[in-house]
Amino acid sequence: MKIAEFIYRLEVTFWVGGNALFTFVLTPLLFKTESRDTAARIVGTFFPGYFRWGMACGGIALVLRMVARGRGIDLAAGILMAMLAVTAVQAFYVEPRAAELKREIGSFETTTKEHPLRREFSKLHAVSAVCNLAVLGGGVALVLLL
Repeated sequence: MKIAEFIYRLEVTFWVGGNALFTFVLTPLLFKTESRDTAARIVGTFFPGYFRWGMACGGIALVLRMVARGRGIDLAAGILMAMLAVTAVQAFYVEPRAAELKREIGSFETTTKEHPLRREFSKLHAVSAVCNLAVLGGGVALVLLL
């Protein structure tokens, strides 16, 4: 196996594995064992690095995929581009706005769900969850294509 192909596979695996661990293990565990506000603060602290990790792994994987396969864009490269676009939306729009709303809300434990800021945050959270699952689904598709 060529080195570019090997590193491509590692990058896809690191991205998908990190996404799955964060989504299905760490985040639920934090919200189960900590107060809502503490868990949200911890998860919010990790988000910028989480998205940078995804963009770094995805960017490297895309470059290596194109090097290994030649100039054309194949299905895997297309999936990677879509995953990177979704991650960029999360990193540069959804997460900063959600972090701003969290600061404005102060406490999720004392602010009602009907409060306008909480409702706006809930919408962003839903968008973020769909984006995260889309990236995970794309990653699973890439793993199946390996």
